[in-house]
Amino acid sequence: MKLRGMTWDHPRGYDPVVAASEAFRAETGVEIAWDKRSLQAFADAPIAELAEAYDFIVLDHPHVGQIAEVGALLPLPLPADALASLGGSAESYVWKGICWAYALDAACQMAAFRPDLGPPLPRLWEDFLAADAAKFSPLTPLLPVDALDMLMTLVAGRGGAVMPAGPAHFVSDDNGLYALRILRALYDLGTDEQVEMNPIAVLEALTTTDDFALSPCLFGYVNYARPGFRTHRVAYFDLPLCAGHRRPRSILGGAGIGVSARTRHPDEAIRFAQWITAPEVQSGVYLANNGQPANRHTWLAQADNPEVSGFFKGGFHTIDNAWTRPRDIWFLDFVDEVCAILPDFFRKAIPEDRFLRRINQIYRHHLCEV
Repeated sequence: MKLRGMTWDHPRGYDPVVAASEAFRAETGVEIAWDKRSLQAFADAPIAELAEAYDFIVLDHPHVGQIAEVGALLPLPLPADALASLGGSAESYVWKGICWAYALDAACQMAAFRPDLGPPLPRLWEDFLAADAAKFSPLTPLLPVDALDMLMTLVAGRGGAVMPAGPAHFVSDDNGLYALRILRALYDLGTDEQVEMNPIAVLEALTTTDDFALSPCLFGYVNYARPGFRTHRVAYFDLPLCAGHRRPRSILGGAGIGVSARTRHPDEAIRFAQWITAPEVQSGVYLANNGQPANRHTWLAQADNPEVSGFFKGGFHTIDNAWTRPRDIWFLDFVDEVCAILPDFFRKAIPEDRFLRRINQIYRHHLCEV
């Protein structure tokens, strides 16, 4: 028997599922071959199309509302160990009481720095508005989807983790203007190329050059904290706080593994999805092969491992307080339309109030279409 899976194109997304599949084959005789798609396609590609060709799809949780609507994936038994969920990772794939994927990989936006360069670490987001903010030497991924994610993270950090804020506003005026002001300050402190950079590009720059000392907000990758992965290592720290708030809030990222509704071998496919997300596999072959587990127990145990503690310990508080993006069917199209205009916000210096009005107009348009 041979099954097929689709994951995303990075050692963190590909290496651990391939290694785990080989271990599963040795144990069960079931073969699983994996293909990979770009990080952008991971966020954008319709799951229904992938489910026509693959038994497994590694996916992002904002897709689950759409998945439920079209029935692309099989409903799965609910996870057995609710206490093993990290920052709501397991719950993010449960929609209206039905589980559509198992949490495979956990991530959130956190902060990263080069310990060997010894930069000062920002404590507050407002530090980037200060006259001496250049001392942080920051580089921020402001590719549109990452900039929008950061806007939501900044709003959540001010206590606005419920988004949309109401039927007329995706975010409130006060929170939205605050977030856009911080985003513009970070753009001005870095380079224009940030508008084309995702977290991987920023981490590559941090670990292969000495041009920048930290990134205040990006989706964390454990690989770049490992010795020998790149020329230099990064370590992670909890996100800066919004003034007057004590809790770092970040949008939840990561990935889940779903089973196609078209698979000819549902029992075996579900068995593998449960197996690869079990604690012993997450802490074993998955972690050992560039994996970034979603299991809470694994994160706690690895906090004392000097090879990876810079990741698992440094950003734990942030990820354990993460919040889940909207999963309603309007959300993905809303994201696409906002992302299409975000580069102009930076490059054409569109005023924050005018840009925020446009975001809320787009939100109302997509909400009315549902």
